[in-house]
Amino acid sequence: MSTDPDVDESVRALLLLMPRMVGRVKRIPVPEAFQSLALAPRHLSLLAYLLFDGPMSVNELAARLEVAPTTVSLMIGELNRKGILERREDETDRRRKIVSIADTHRDTINGWLGQGAGAWRKALAPLTAEQRKMFIDTLAAYEAALAEE
Repeated sequence: MSTDPDVDESVRALLLLMPRMVGRVKRIPVPEAFQSLALAPRHLSLLAYLLFDGPMSVNELAARLEVAPTTVSLMIGELNRKGILERREDETDRRRKIVSIADTHRDTINGWLGQGAGAWRKALAPLTAEQRKMFIDTLAAYEAALAEE
């Protein structure tokens, strides 16, 4: 089996870069108010969606997180009991609940998750829309390949 030397060089570069990236991300301190919570990556994704895209329904969050609405409801319930999230009735459809970050925690979450968003903006801004899509598709393919193993 012959491999492309250029691909192998890229793999070597990424094998050196990825652990450094993960290490830097892990060094971003979890805010004191959240340290007692066992927050998983999906909690961070949920908080990031609410932070950057604003309040939304359980079903909207479930679709974005690619998990079942019941899973999102459990996560929301947990974070709501801790006062991190708020739930209210949708004024146009009282059966729907709208979820948002509690005002008392918005600045803390923005300071915490905003660091990563700022770094991504800086890295992605010079790229064209097509290049950004290819980059995101490549990371998704990498994640999918890891899941296969």
